[in-house]
Amino acid sequence: MKETLKQEYKQAKRKSAKPMLWVSMISMVMMFAGLTSAYVVSRKRSDWVSFDLPNAFYTSTILIVLSSITFILAKNFIKKNNYKLTSTFLITTLLLGIGFIFFQFQGFNELFDAGFVFAGEQSTVKSSFIYGITLAHLAHIAAGIVVLLVVIFNHFNKKYSSKDSLGLELGAIFWHFVDILWIYLFLFFYFIR
Repeated sequence: MKETLKQEYKQAKRKSAKPMLWVSMISMVMMFAGLTSAYVVSRKRSDWVSFDLPNAFYTSTILIVLSSITFILAKNFIKKNNYKLTSTFLITTLLLGIGFIFFQFQGFNELFDAGFVFAGEQSTVKSSFIYGITLAHLAHIAAGIVVLLVVIFNHFNKKYSSKDSLGLELGAIFWHFVDILWIYLFLFFYFIR
């Protein structure tokens, strides 16, 4: 009886986990859609100042794309029960994610050094939007790093295998989501000046 309840609970958890993740990601999309819409509307202001994106944002974009590739590889190798390569690619994903954060802050430094600040007399509407939207995305990346740390912890505790990799799959879905979200934001800032 106890084992049956345990199996039913596990089955229910599996059925509800991905839909719950998708619902939360849809709400995040709506938030960023609102922020980017406000950016578009604000471009019509007379005090709008256009400027190029910091070079560090290009580097961070490359790193986040590479991190999604390494997460895909980790997911593929757990399906083959290759724990060593799964570990290697999960750790690589983490390092690339940390690199992404580092270069985002380097981008902020580049903006600041160019005289574009977040708030105050020297700020511009565009610079405030770029700082604000990018910081909101970084909050989601920080959540992704926490998720990735939990996945790595569980992986090293042998919780994933070819037969049960739900936690790793959910972590990968969220990580790819924040990756795609940044690519959208980067292209948005690049083309909508």
